[in-house]
Amino acid sequence: MAPSVLAPTEEYTLANTALKCIGQAIGTQVDHGAGQAKQLIGEALKARVEAIDHDVCGVGDEDAFFVADLGEVYRQHLRWKKNLARVKPHYAVKCNPDPQVLRLLAAMDVGFDCASKNEIDMVLKMGVDPSRIIYAQPCKTKSYVRFAAQNHVKQMTFDNADELYKTQQLFPEAELFLRISTDDSASLCRLSQKFGASLDSTMELLELAKKLDLNVVGVAFHVGSGASDPKAFIKAVQDARLVFDQAANLGFNMHTLDVGGGFTGDETFEPMAAVLSESLDAYFPPSVRVIGEPGRYYVSTAFTIACHVIARRTVADATLGTTSYMLYLNDGVYGNFSSIIFDHQNPVPCLLKCGNDVLYDVRRSGYDTPSMVEYSIWGPTCDGIDVISQSCTFPQVIDVGDWLYFENMGAYTKCSATRFNGFTDSHDVVYVCSEPGARALLSL
Repeated sequence: MAPSVLAPTEEYTLANTALKCIGQAIGTQVDHGAGQAKQLIGEALKARVEAIDHDVCGVGDEDAFFVADLGEVYRQHLRWKKNLARVKPHYAVKCNPDPQVLRLLAAMDVGFDCASKNEIDMVLKMGVDPSRIIYAQPCKTKSYVRFAAQNHVKQMTFDNADELYKTQQLFPEAELFLRISTDDSASLCRLSQKFGASLDSTMELLELAKKLDLNVVGVAFHVGSGASDPKAFIKAVQDARLVFDQAANLGFNMHTLDVGGGFTGDETFEPMAAVLSESLDAYFPPSVRVIGEPGRYYVSTAFTIACHVIARRTVADATLGTTSYMLYLNDGVYGNFSSIIFDHQNPVPCLLKCGNDVLYDVRRSGYDTPSMVEYSIWGPTCDGIDVISQSCTFPQVIDVGDWLYFENMGAYTKCSATRFNGFTDSHDVVYVCSEPGARALLSL
């Protein structure tokens, strides 16, 4: 196992009194933690790679591994509370079900967006109250609905008539959210092609729910994963208001709006949050509870992955007189880099260890590096599509046994890794924590 600042998940207990520190920290500066993060991550990476001798190590000892800064997850939560105070976050477990991340979020009183029986079970086993879970899957497996009913997970989404008949049969006490379609054309991953009722069908669905004596309590929407256009929230909130009014006319007691996910953790978050907050205040009174389903927002920047060079091919061009290299890593698009295919990501390679030199976070100016060497970077499988980078450059000549690292690898990476070609889908995570508040919550 990887070295870790945390005890195994099952061996430590969260102190309830530590929950108070989150309230004390909101609105204060946490730059000290952000500044310390690079140092802690660099130390963890250095300690791990320097401990590996590729010539004598055991099978799998040199596998790719993550370093996760739980302090970054904590800072993202404070940022959310500052900019979207009205919206109660329900973390999208599918994005990254890392047990330590889930435990920290649970300690910060975050809710959870679950899409399957296993995700619900994972969260419940941490002691999270069922009322903090929304089964946000509009098209559910029957046995999973029975499982939700048995475990009192009442909040569920739907977007079609068949789902209403299913709910009436298996869980008539459920608290239902009608998911409506939205304009998600400016998102990385469009979801309205698959989920969401059109506005011309919402009245009919509400009438059927009333006929079946089901309890519709709110509206849900999702502007797409990795959304980039704040205006998408304006139209979605307006549409949700229309459906609220339709439901009220039928006698439903609508009290919750679920604004879904789509939030990124980059510089676009603040302007997007401002647009959403303004729209919520314009169309929904404070008496309406508002929840959201952020995923990548919390974890993308918290995880760094390190991979080592397992092979190299030299590509000489006699005509141009140039030499480039093909580097083969021990991870690729069938593993933790699945986000390249599934999530439209472009991970940026950085040099971690070259020969005996550890180069984490080393920045050189163009004056220091007059000549650059070109590389393409490939995964370990026998499939030709397993490419991480078609072209990148480094001043150094990278060789077998050297290490690269990639930042911002916390979203839709480890969770969708496969065992294609017999490679492992289980990779160690080394945990660090750059925030005292997070350490207190986790009783470290």
